[in-house]
Amino acid sequence: MARTPAPAEQAASPPPANALAEQVYVAIKAEIFDFRLLPGDRFTETEIARRLGVSRTPVRDALYRLKREGYLEVAFRNGWRVQPLDFERFDELYDLRTLLETVALERLCQNELPPHIATLKAVWLVPPAERETDPRRVAELDEAFHCTLVEAAGNQEMARVHADITEKIRIIRRLDFLKRPRIETTYEEHGKILRLLQRRKATEAGILLRSHITQSRNEVRKITLHMLYQARQSVEAATPRSKPR
Repeated sequence: MARTPAPAEQAASPPPANALAEQVYVAIKAEIFDFRLLPGDRFTETEIARRLGVSRTPVRDALYRLKREGYLEVAFRNGWRVQPLDFERFDELYDLRTLLETVALERLCQNELPPHIATLKAVWLVPPAERETDPRRVAELDEAFHCTLVEAAGNQEMARVHADITEKIRIIRRLDFLKRPRIETTYEEHGKILRLLQRRKATEAGILLRSHITQSRNEVRKITLHMLYQARQSVEAATPRSKPR
């Protein structure tokens, strides 16, 4: 009769291949989003596998998944390359996001407000001393605010498309909260949008929302270019230069 592995032995078993590929995917994507892997950087599957301490199979699965999502490109016999930031594509995604969120506001103003709005008010209508200041946390709360508005409108297809857009723009959008004034502005404008919703002021809420998203997009673009320059300078400064022959 086969012996049943002890709990300690079971815990020591390696994760399934798909779980390992998911872990590698998350790790590499985080490096891209944090600009540890910069747009234009080249690398090989072997380098990633060695650095993460895994075999090439889950690395390859993760890299092709990131390629399908538009973050990487593969060159035959030349490894992998991080895709440059496509600002024209980001602008198009922001335009689509604005349309979806504006329609969501109009629908919300036409019906009884769902419980989602009370939840948002508990987060954003707080005294300044109680506001979140950590940029990463504010970025998460900001995403939740806009996604919740669309979800609350009740159209599941709209919410699905909006969630997909949110994922695609996250790499630059979260940079909007690296400056304290932008965090304060976000709290103020989210609060105004919620108050206008409460009063069913769809037109005013839509105007403020469009201005809010446009300003965020402009700030993000400036911050991203500046951060990429700084990141590239740091990498170049840390790379030993070969001595001339």
